[in-house]
Amino acid sequence: MSPSQESVFSEYEEDASQTSKLIRKFKETPFVPIGMAGFFAVVGYGLYKLKHRGDMKMSLHLIHMRVAAQGFAVGALTCGVLYSMYRDYVGKPKE
Repeated sequence: MSPSQESVFSEYEEDASQTSKLIRKFKETPFVPIGMAGFFAVVGYGLYKLKHRGDMKMSLHLIHMRVAAQGFAVGALTCGVLYSMYRDYVGKPKE
């Protein structure tokens, strides 16, 4: 590529730092970090409750925590898709 040609990825080259790219992505899809935070919160809570599970078998406890963490992540992604569809089709209809 010659220096006189404009880069195809000029938008991505303008944001030099990784932090600014991450902030831009979080603004575009706000439910992804919410889903990630919820997933890790459920995993952390599950690890905390692992010690005080009573007479519940460990495998059953781990299955419950896995289902809760996956449910939170899938729910957040679903809300993100619905938000994106709302923003694209209802919030600002195409002219």
